[in-house]
Amino acid sequence: MFELGQAIRQARKSKCLTQAQVAAAVGIGRVTISQMENETVQDIGIRKVIRLLEYLGLELAVRPAGAPPTLEELQKEQKQA
Repeated sequence: MFELGQAIRQARKSKCLTQAQVAAAVGIGRVTISQMENETVQDIGIRKVIRLLEYLGLELAVRPAGAPPTLEELQKEQKQA
């Protein structure tokens, strides 16, 4: 969840959006967005996560646990730095 929270915060800030603005746009509480960004969210449905990510121009990717990052993931990470 840590990487997800960081990605959400970075995408939101890069678009100069407040948590309240994002919350209103996607129908999720501002506190929930704050909890996601700070990795303290207790329970959230996958549909809400996907709606939030789509709004911020992100997507969720699944890969085997412990697998090294792909070349594409490393390139994206380098561009964001």
